[in-house]
Amino acid sequence: MSAETTGDRDDSLSDAVRSVARLLRQASAESLARWDLTPSQFRALRVLLRHGDMRPSELSEHLRIAPRSTTEVLDGLEAKGLVERRPDPHDRRATLVVPTERGTDVAADIRSASGSEAERVFDPLSPTDRAQLARILRKLVD
Repeated sequence: MSAETTGDRDDSLSDAVRSVARLLRQASAESLARWDLTPSQFRALRVLLRHGDMRPSELSEHLRIAPRSTTEVLDGLEAKGLVERRPDPHDRRATLVVPTERGTDVAADIRSASGSEAERVFDPLSPTDRAQLARILRKLVD
């Protein structure tokens, strides 16, 4: 097998992975549109729900985005009533970001809807193909 043939196959695989990732992002964006949330806002809300209340700087680190971008994301979430900023009880100078009850409920609703959207992307696959794909993707991630 020539290097050119192998390269073509690798490019084809890369293209296929990117195409599936694009389909998943589109499905996610469509799902989030119902709640008027951006993917960045939902990621931030998920991090807060998974890791608990935290300072905006900690959230920036989790999200791997600049503090200014985190502020914009939090402003949007706060305006929608999904998070609130509170004084840190251990340091009066610091602020904690806390998901609200509404934020918790909305995140649960989004997770349900997003799961359904993602399922549609994988509908053409048989259960065996899905299991194999999941195994292969986990191997790549690990």
